[in-house]
Amino acid sequence: MELTDILKNAFPSLSEGSLALIAGRCSLAEYPRNEALFLEGDRGSHFFFLIQGAIKIFKTSPAGQEIVLKLLDPGTFFGEVILLEKNEYPVSAVALTGSRVVRIPSEQFVELLDERSFRNDFIAMLMAKQRYLTERVLYLTSYDVEERFFRFLIDRYGLRTSYDLDISKKDIASAIGTIPETLSRLIDRLKRREAISWTGSTLEVQAGYLEQFSPEDASDLSHRMPPEKGPNP
Repeated sequence: MELTDILKNAFPSLSEGSLALIAGRCSLAEYPRNEALFLEGDRGSHFFFLIQGAIKIFKTSPAGQEIVLKLLDPGTFFGEVILLEKNEYPVSAVALTGSRVVRIPSEQFVELLDERSFRNDFIAMLMAKQRYLTERVLYLTSYDVEERFFRFLIDRYGLRTSYDLDISKKDIASAIGTIPETLSRLIDRLKRREAISWTGSTLEVQAGYLEQFSPEDASDLSHRMPPEKGPNP
């Protein structure tokens, strides 16, 4: 897919003239697994649109622990906070798998916000992210580690009995707001109860066990978290 077509999907409200303007300044980039796109505190002049792969967005605590804010899927913008604040990234972004992105220059992009419909869509995207972060805090404080673990599986891979996991246990622990040691103890308990089996990257879950964590549950906060898809959510 050509860069112009990618940008047209990413920015559906952008006029043809503005689309051509930004396309001439954007670039495609590929990152192998575990490579950082940027680190917290780095100065930046670009933000990103994820085309392929998966990106981990996280902050680092004073004690050095990763606090994962979001695992991004294709079709997602990230790093755009540099458009509105000082041009330093407040978070880090690392490729969980081999990933392909569009690098979008912030200075030229700001000029496009003169288009009213595009500006409104972009503001709506930023508000959706704000709602997500608010509900993320509520999610982490409302469920224990087991609930967060299974709700993470459902949210990322769907409701099933077999999962082919494409990220490490360490990254799963970060994503559910715990440490690898705590996740390992949880996995051992679940294995002893024969609720799961885990071999290599394949996780098998006992039939019916996940139903108690199903997103259809009206109390499920993660199911209500707004997606971070494009500036036209």
